[in-house]
Amino acid sequence: MPHPKRKISNQRRDKRRTHDKATVPTIALCSNCGAPVLYHRVCAECGHYRGKLAIAKTAAG
Repeated sequence: MPHPKRKISNQRRDKRRTHDKATVPTIALCSNCGAPVLYHRVCAECGHYRGKLAIAKTAAG
């Protein structure tokens, strides 16, 4: 099996890996309250995830 003759520097390796780093996160709307939510996260507004209550939110007052 062939071996590299020279070590690939950290900078050269990292430059090769930069293509998918700067992606915009996918945002969906909460099915319960309609607030924008990141995928696979509990809604910060109402505490629901996939239509079920995951975190009980208390009324601030």
